[in-house]
Amino acid sequence: MMPGMRGMNPRQMQQAMKKMGIKTEEMNDVEEVIIKMQDRSLVIKKPEVTLMEVQGQKTFQVVGDPEIVHGEVSSEPVGLIIPEEDIELVAAQANVSYEKAKQALEECDGEPAEAIIMLMTG
Repeated sequence: MMPGMRGMNPRQMQQAMKKMGIKTEEMNDVEEVIIKMQDRSLVIKKPEVTLMEVQGQKTFQVVGDPEIVHGEVSSEPVGLIIPEEDIELVAAQANVSYEKAKQALEECDGEPAEAIIMLMTG
């Protein structure tokens, strides 16, 4: 617990975190989290996942019951996840539509600077 936060209700806690530049987001559509190690994997099905961003550093909190799987875990690859703010940034900077900005980000592996340069030069 953070110093001086004891006894705060959740709303006050969120406001204090916002003032400190800490952003949190519940990721409600996560189906599975896999943590791969050298000889085994932890598979967490239907986890509760929270994304916290502090000073540009992203931290994921995963809550659930892990299943230990020895050997290789097969899973379908997850598509590239592009944050909405990156799409909006690219659209604004390159003066293009949302759809065109999203497509450029997908082609540039989610890198906003590369997408902006590609749209502006090509």
